[in-house]
Amino acid sequence: MTLKFPHSCVSRPTDAASARRCCAGPCPVKIDFVLKQRTLKSLTRAVGVGLHSGQRVEITLRPAAADTGIVFRRVDLPEPVDIVVSAEAVTDTRLASTLSKGSAKVLTVEHLMSACAGLGVDNLYVDITAEEIPILDGSAASFVFLLQTAGIEMQNAPRRFVRLLAPIEVREGEGANEKWARLEPFHGYKLSFEIEFHHPAVDSTGQRVEFDLSTGSYSRDIARARTFGFTKDVEMMRANGLALGGGLDNAIVMDDYKVLNSGGLRYDDEFVKHKILDAMGDLYLLGKPLLASYSAFRSGHAMNNKLLRALLANKDAWDVVTFEDAKRAPAGFAVPAPAW
Repeated sequence: MTLKFPHSCVSRPTDAASARRCCAGPCPVKIDFVLKQRTLKSLTRAVGVGLHSGQRVEITLRPAAADTGIVFRRVDLPEPVDIVVSAEAVTDTRLASTLSKGSAKVLTVEHLMSACAGLGVDNLYVDITAEEIPILDGSAASFVFLLQTAGIEMQNAPRRFVRLLAPIEVREGEGANEKWARLEPFHGYKLSFEIEFHHPAVDSTGQRVEFDLSTGSYSRDIARARTFGFTKDVEMMRANGLALGGGLDNAIVMDDYKVLNSGGLRYDDEFVKHKILDAMGDLYLLGKPLLASYSAFRSGHAMNNKLLRALLANKDAWDVVTFEDAKRAPAGFAVPAPAW
């Protein structure tokens, strides 16, 4: 931004506070440092198959006006149906997060939503020609590439955050079956996750990871982590109409002992990093970015949505905030995520 100042200015303001002090009287210069919403500069497209449906699907990502949110549009139906992202729109969490409006559904939205969360995209139309988002390479990296290729544009509206004021936690099971997820107040956004699969290939890798948006790079550290599965489960899943489009080109596949992919793992702790990737996508279904610390043990799509619903039900545990001075926003939010 290039600023021009009148002769009465005795300094050159660099933020909103100094702008108010820069002149002897009321400053005639209007300076906008508000942390703004973001959308795409242009549309971008991809073609792939659904992980579970195996159907070919075309996806088009398009810019959307401020305060639109992220909207999935089923353009293959006789009358297109728009499904606006929200925690309440999640209707199925078996192996993926599914959004619904009436009889119209969109399956496996979490990887695209994770990319939007990691890059700070607030408003977007997602046109699809079938009921499932394409799996592409099994991670969020391809969606990051699509979003960055289209370019990210600031909009003339303040970015709104859901800020945690009190802890929220959900739990299930006991002992070996225990799992939980928690949100706590934090001036920023960080996530920690711990897994426990009791499988040789998984146990030999990192079991716990923490990612802080203020110090890490989503594109570099998280986005490339792929979904994973076990050969022993494939026959059962396919008999139930799941994993019909899965394979070694879009998932980490393991037999009883080892990883079968010829290239091995992309990260030493790729399994738990994919759980962070999924959690970022699931939590962004809230419809606004969170200012919170998320931690979880053996959680998944169902637990993450249960956590969001518990949060929304406790209206004293959160509020909605904006930042009139972007420099007061937590590190990691003021500047769009860079490329690799």
